[in-house]
Amino acid sequence: MTDDHALLERVLTEADPARTPRDAKPDPAAERTRDRIIRTASKPRPQRRRALGWASGIAMAAAAVVVAVAVLVPQGAAVAGSPAPLDFAAGEGTAETLDTAQATLIATPGPADPERVVRSATWGLDINGSTGATKVVPQLNTLRWESDLSGRMVSVRGVPYDPTDASANVGAEISSSGEVVVDLPIEPGQFSTPVPDVFGDSREDVSAALMAFGMPSDPTGSEVVAAATSVLEQWTLTNAQESQVLDILADADGVEALGTTADRLGRQAAGLRVITADGAASDLVLLSLDTGRIIGVERTNLIANDLMAGGAIISYTMWDVDEDLVR
Repeated sequence: MTDDHALLERVLTEADPARTPRDAKPDPAAERTRDRIIRTASKPRPQRRRALGWASGIAMAAAAVVVAVAVLVPQGAAVAGSPAPLDFAAGEGTAETLDTAQATLIATPGPADPERVVRSATWGLDINGSTGATKVVPQLNTLRWESDLSGRMVSVRGVPYDPTDASANVGAEISSSGEVVVDLPIEPGQFSTPVPDVFGDSREDVSAALMAFGMPSDPTGSEVVAAATSVLEQWTLTNAQESQVLDILADADGVEALGTTADRLGRQAAGLRVITADGAASDLVLLSLDTGRIIGVERTNLIANDLMAGGAIISYTMWDVDEDLVR
């Protein structure tokens, strides 16, 4: 087993201690889940060091206690078994939305330097393999890592809710159960990242970081969002760096403004949508109206498959989450 896969096994064990003997043969559903996690962790991306595999895999593996499958998924009608889509009010066009966010970034305080601390809230579906019943389960995560590539990842289980319960899909949906499901120390040298060193806030610096996380030299909007998501999984950026990300996104094709909404923590935000190259999914990027920062990315499945209906929202990550909530 490679180091990447061994670390994934550690996270999965931490997140969901075995309820059956460790040498028991996995059932077909478990095998599919395992194979999907391993494929996601080890699948190479252009210009990305393979060492990154475990870092992305960690995020998925931590969510594996929540989801039997971590399928990433346009804005549309609610689909049974998934959270309700966010409602948008008319707002500015794409260029204006990005300009407003950048102006807000200049006018509001933010981190003085990029930080190796990320507080996030992620979403998944708890799917009963026997009955097909689902619950939405938030997960509140804190990742801290150091220049020697040591660190710690802690995940707290949120309070599950029935996705068919309309009252639970209005306003702030997340509350902490207080149950720690992952508490993973990372030994020096174990944390793998293509950007281990603090980087600057010039266009060149930020572009280089995004390219290290897989963005090509002439990216689409979807490719910018994918790389930015990977960066934000490991770094909390300064406002100037976030503004450069938005500048790069503004130069890319395929970005559509959706208007304004309240995110699943009740924060006011502007929405931008991009569609993946294969047309299988869309990503909704949420920009805080208060700070201008990227505070969330939500993926929607566009093409029905044997696990999820078209239009199902089954993956969500929010950043800049208050420390008091992530505990």
